[in-house]
Amino acid sequence: MTHAAPYQTQSAVLFIVFNRPHTTKQVFDQIRNARPLRLYVAADGPRTNKPGEDELCKQVRQITDEIDWPCEVKTLYSERNLGCKEAVSTAITWFFENETEGVILEDDCLPAEDFFKFCDVMLDKYRHDTRIRHIGGSNLQKGRVWGNGSYYYSNLTHVWGWAGWRRVWQEYDKNLTRYVDALVRPQLANIFDNHLVLDSWEVIFRDVKAGLIDTWDYQLTFLNFFNNGLSIIPNVNLISNIGYGQGATHTADTANDFANMPLQSLPAEIVHPDFMLPQKQADLFTLSHEFDLEARYRKYNKRSRRFKRWFKSIMK
Repeated sequence: MTHAAPYQTQSAVLFIVFNRPHTTKQVFDQIRNARPLRLYVAADGPRTNKPGEDELCKQVRQITDEIDWPCEVKTLYSERNLGCKEAVSTAITWFFENETEGVILEDDCLPAEDFFKFCDVMLDKYRHDTRIRHIGGSNLQKGRVWGNGSYYYSNLTHVWGWAGWRRVWQEYDKNLTRYVDALVRPQLANIFDNHLVLDSWEVIFRDVKAGLIDTWDYQLTFLNFFNNGLSIIPNVNLISNIGYGQGATHTADTANDFANMPLQSLPAEIVHPDFMLPQKQADLFTLSHEFDLEARYRKYNKRSRRFKRWFKSIMK
């Protein structure tokens, strides 16, 4: 019995790495199965206050020595530590200076084999459709399928393994300099009608702009929000975040529902949705988990009931 060869991606791939040899090796092995013809590898440097991290960073960079297929390789290695915001955004800018489109994977985002096929098809189909600004690989819906297609449209921007275009990234605003705080909430209210969701985005926006969060991805999310952009999300999960736990920058809770989600396969034929509209309930499901809306509603309702009892008491 013969087995079909793994799918070979047609897209260039950017692999962003740092200090975790174990997860890096797992993700690299999947990239090797996809055999991209152009591979970009970007690595942040070790932190001076973390003993032994220089050796871990060295081990990570050596993993790419295992490239054993015909491939043009470019590297961007930092000797000093830039941090998440600077290192990742600089790497993606470098990638899109060289490529008009491609796939981006970080060292803890394990792709399914079908992820590369999905990205190739979506990059080609929506290359010139400026309504579509992002292609995500992770599905956080816990088995719920939205619409009649192999994927659905979303207002959210999932970055655990994704693909995109230079046409979007060239507008990236790392420090959110173009946006005024007072105008953000009214504009986001055109997308979300839940006051707790709006509260959360407003706080995140202000903290990112103030430099209180060392990250790069919220900026891309806001860029797509404020340009009325749609993202593509597969109706099966094509990315597993294997980086939860010790050593993670933002994903320390190993009990998180989104940690180590099982990988799935696409149907034999990718079916495109009939309508190009965002699935608002799917987005609310994701944000309910991310922003812990259920617990906040309970707290809010408890306060509301106390206020009603107090108001009644003074009106007697």
